[in-house]
Amino acid sequence: MARLSWTSGPVPSRRLRKRHLVRRLRAEGRYGPRFRDVLPAFAGVVAVVCAVVAGLTVGYHAVGPVAPVAGVAFLAVVVVAGVRRGRPGARRRLGYYTADELFALDTEGLALAVARMLRRDGWRVRLLPAPDRPRLCARDAAGRRIDVAFRPVAEPLPDEDLPHPHPHRGERESALRLVVHRGVFSARDVRWARREETIRLLDGPALRSWAAGTRLNDLLSHGN
Repeated sequence: MARLSWTSGPVPSRRLRKRHLVRRLRAEGRYGPRFRDVLPAFAGVVAVVCAVVAGLTVGYHAVGPVAPVAGVAFLAVVVVAGVRRGRPGARRRLGYYTADELFALDTEGLALAVARMLRRDGWRVRLLPAPDRPRLCARDAAGRRIDVAFRPVAEPLPDEDLPHPHPHRGERESALRLVVHRGVFSARDVRWARREETIRLLDGPALRSWAAGTRLNDLLSHGN
């Protein structure tokens, strides 16, 4: 009588379960990229490496060993700077924030973030801290002045005190007032800002774009 084999039966079943598991993980985006997904990036890296090697070789034949040594040193500096800038703490100190980081900040933390973004764009900033209503005063190289107020809710009021209610001599020009809000301003806020020539509103989408690297002047040029 022929004997049944119990060793070869479960193998196809395990393979089938593994195949279904891989398909499910890929559908959920948890299995990792396929080779065809990383091929463009891999080809780009290879092309960059080949270009760098070719450039160093041409420099070596043109001016001697000084060229490759200088090239390698420059690449090392660029890599170190990129790694440092990619760290969350260093990135935030340079004035770059993610949407999640902005959402997690309180009002004072948001004021600090906006001060860093202003400095990133070339403004000289003075922070006027307060427990619930911090303000910023900033001036750029052209002498323009901007006063920044922050709102946990979109309720800017025309009778709020300015950070500098008594401008110094020679500073009689009207400062631009910027009201920052992480949410969306109401229609009432927008109507109020349009009546005031020196008021600009910066809502959540614009704030996130600014934190990602867009310059403030580009955002303000689009108006309220």
